Amino acid sequence: MRALELGTAGELRERLNALVLAGQKTATTGLLAEYVEETEGLEFAGERLALLGSDRDHVATIEIIGVELTTFGDVTWEHAKAEGEGDRSLEEWRTGHSRFWDAIGTPVDEDTRLVCLTFGLVTPS
Repeated sequence: MRALELGTAGELRERLNALVLAGQKTATTGLLAEYVEETEGLEFAGERLALLGSDRDHVATIEIIGVELTTFGDVTWEHAKAEGEGDRSLEEWRTGHSRFWDAIGTPVDEDTRLVCLTFGLVTPS
């Protein structure tokens, strides 16, 4: 089973995982360039992934419902809201995600290719 690690290890990952476990977070977004760099194939509908904590412990199992390739400028409010992180608008989502990717050294612009995943919680560990 492949794994999914949300955000960066530490407080951010623990907060995001808690949102998944509470049923509030049913989507996430990644950079297509990271898939290419890691030579990892895209997730697919029906695939189950181990959701990992900061210590790489298995926190839960999720099932992928949908995979969409898009650009940063074309992410929909529906997807952003499903990320469940409390953003009140698409602009707020874009600002937060742009800040996150800038901080880890991968700045984005309107044309940056993204992978938008939607998922459901199968079972907590």
